[in-house]
Amino acid sequence: MRAILAPFAAALFALSQAALAEESAPPTLPPVAASEVSLADLLWLKRPVVVFADSPNDPAYQIQLEYLAEDPGPLIERDVVILVDTDPANPSEARQKLRPRGFSMVLLDKDGAVKLRKPLPWSVREIVHAIDKFPLRRQEIRERRARGAG
Repeated sequence: MRAILAPFAAALFALSQAALAEESAPPTLPPVAASEVSLADLLWLKRPVVVFADSPNDPAYQIQLEYLAEDPGPLIERDVVILVDTDPANPSEARQKLRPRGFSMVLLDKDGAVKLRKPLPWSVREIVHAIDKFPLRRQEIRERRARGAG
């Protein structure tokens, strides 16, 4: 009987370990090429953080992506999507609409309004602090509290 249960127990243990590893894996927020997304499709669903550069080798661009990857949890909680565009020769819809010069980090709210333009990289903490001041974000927080209290 033990000979039959041993492989089963080992398989069950392996599955439980895999499930625990999956649950404890840190969240990720991979950047999406701006050319693959229409800003209109994100309206009322996501807050785009659009990172522009004239080349993927731009140091400010690389630093910005590192900052965003360090702690994506607060960004995910705020419905952020990261869009990137490093090809001014083939401008995406976002590049045509937002018209950046060189490196630029542009933050839009869910209503599609440009809320912030920065010529230097910003940390997740700075971005989240800015988002939390948006009227739509404050409304989301009030609604969440009302649902939790009711």
